[in-house]
Amino acid sequence: MIAFVIRRLLQAVLVMLAVGFVAFSLFAYVGDPVAIMLGQDFTQEARDRLIRELGLDQPFVVQYFRFVLAAAQGEFGISYRLARPVTDLLVERLPATLELSLCAAAIALFVGVPLGVYTGLKRDTWGSRFLLTVSLVGVSLPTFLIGILLILVFSVMLGWLPSFGRGTVVQLGWWSTGFLTGSGLRALILPSITLALFQLTLIMRLVRSEMLEVLRTDYIKFARARGLRNRAVNFGHALKNTLVPVITITGLQLGGIIAFAIVTETVFQWPGMGFLFIQSVQAADIPVMSAYLVMIAFFFVVINLVVDLLYYAVDPRLRIDKGAAGGHGH
Repeated sequence: MIAFVIRRLLQAVLVMLAVGFVAFSLFAYVGDPVAIMLGQDFTQEARDRLIRELGLDQPFVVQYFRFVLAAAQGEFGISYRLARPVTDLLVERLPATLELSLCAAAIALFVGVPLGVYTGLKRDTWGSRFLLTVSLVGVSLPTFLIGILLILVFSVMLGWLPSFGRGTVVQLGWWSTGFLTGSGLRALILPSITLALFQLTLIMRLVRSEMLEVLRTDYIKFARARGLRNRAVNFGHALKNTLVPVITITGLQLGGIIAFAIVTETVFQWPGMGFLFIQSVQAADIPVMSAYLVMIAFFFVVINLVVDLLYYAVDPRLRIDKGAAGGHGH
């Protein structure tokens, strides 16, 4: 187990170094940070002084390792557009993105798994066929179009829910939350459904296919032959064995939800990190763009690590294989 964790941590460090290299390359090769910071009217002397202060006269490798060391301490420089520390900007926007992502993940999981079980157990009913047909819409339509359609129906035509913004938020220390106000909760509904829909249909179809596969196995037939009730067979045996791949997919999708919240945040003007990133791209704000890349990669790496450990804990075959490999080694 310890060797497994160490190996995964080393892989995570290598991934973060690679992403850090890509993020740093934005500084080196995209735009001219000195010209952006000084504006249009500047002397050559002022330019040379700023180049020395930023360390841009150092070799590429030295600059890269300085960037990595600063990033490891959470320092990403100053935003060109807003003239504020990038870390402060991301910390301000992080609660909005995480609350939206966690709500979307909860909807995808707690709706997707039961629907997948239902369509797997009742595969020949009209209800199951209807859900599978509707799920094709969730997979096929792009996120921005789903968001626009929801705004059209529930905000413009019916007037039930707000079409943009985060509503009223409450500050709990540095964390801002919309969970404690009515307008905050109402503002969360449409964007979280928009962001969850693709993941929900993916989880539903995965659970259905896994259930159908598990229900055909011999041990399920033996369980039925022993006289166990359908409920015990379906939920005690079949569903339990379906959950291993579901844990993997759900974990990876959570990373995807956080990363791809950009589109949803832009459609709903949601004040999260994704919306900040889009504004930074438009203004060529390189420090914010590179910090966003590093942070999203960090989320992916942490989630992957947690998923691997859960997979290792849930699936006894992995532990048996490791034990067998260790035994052969002796």
